[in-house]
Amino acid sequence: MPRMSDALRERFLREPHVGVIATLRRDGRPYTVPIWWLWRDGEFWLTGTTNRVWCRQLRRDPRASLCIEASAPHPGHVGVDGRVEVLEPPDFDIWPISRLLAEKYVGRGDLARAQAVERFFANMRTEPRILLRLRPEVWRAIDMSVYRGKRADREFQARGRPAGR
Repeated sequence: MPRMSDALRERFLREPHVGVIATLRRDGRPYTVPIWWLWRDGEFWLTGTTNRVWCRQLRRDPRASLCIEASAPHPGHVGVDGRVEVLEPPDFDIWPISRLLAEKYVGRGDLARAQAVERFFANMRTEPRILLRLRPEVWRAIDMSVYRGKRADREFQARGRPAGR
């Protein structure tokens, strides 16, 4: 599998792709939900409200996986497994990182969207929010622009068999 270069991975992680976080239910089954995330200083930062299922699950069991995939501008996949630390006021100022998340996803680097960022961020501050820091323990980073599938998959496709048979 073509490993994503460190430089490409860093560029990919600055882009506003939606991620999917997997948490664990009490019975051990995974629970997944799309989320916004911020890669900063070797850690992933997430924000949610205290009443969200995935946030409650991470309070109980900090193990999580984050999957980020995109087809443009560069096709790639980054997946990490790790443990989440829950941070909340008044012990931790969650707002500077939360604002960066709003700027990344609402602003998307466009100054014309500054008012939209302000409105979104003002609304965030009215909610019972927490900040979550995910420290990656295991990485998977694939450069999908050069990935051709496993040899068995290529051989199967070369035989011209329809998918699903």
